[in-house]
Amino acid sequence: MLAARVTQTGPAGRRSASNNDGMPTVRSLYILRHAKSSWDNPGQEDHDRPLAPRGRRAVAVLAEHIRTHEIRPELVLCSTSRRTIETLEGVAPSGEALIERSLYTASCEELIERLRRLPPATGSAMVVGHNPTLQMVVLKLARSAAPSAPISAIEEIRRKYPTGALAVLNFTCEWAQLGCGAAELADYVRPKALAYQ
Repeated sequence: MLAARVTQTGPAGRRSASNNDGMPTVRSLYILRHAKSSWDNPGQEDHDRPLAPRGRRAVAVLAEHIRTHEIRPELVLCSTSRRTIETLEGVAPSGEALIERSLYTASCEELIERLRRLPPATGSAMVVGHNPTLQMVVLKLARSAAPSAPISAIEEIRRKYPTGALAVLNFTCEWAQLGCGAAELADYVRPKALAYQ
């Protein structure tokens, strides 16, 4: 079981971070919606709903994808809901995990503001959370899709961001300057599609 740790808008012009070679530093943000949750107990609080059997199967598929694609976020921000924590435990990414209650109800703007407060040296981060917030964050941050992304991925995300969906956003600005159109959608996967590959 993961241990919980309780834990300003940038200017319009975004300053790119650079490495020692003078090349822009590319940061990665992984946006993972929790897998399918169970509704077997109608009286159960939403916050306490576990993953459904279908959700556990999806997590296994996602874990394999994360392993084979060497997705290793340095930091993971996760909602305190049972289904997000079970998703996080199942996919088991690397990095320090911060389980934060505020992410359970965070709006799009609140989540982006939280990301802006990440340590400047953080090269990659993952968010495990909820819709509609995650869908809105991806659509707000992604100005375009990279050639590596699936064809019409942004249009697909606009229509639906299903349980278990994982979007990869790359950007060169500082975390503090993260905002509308700052990133490029590098990849987008869904457990259902991965299962047929």
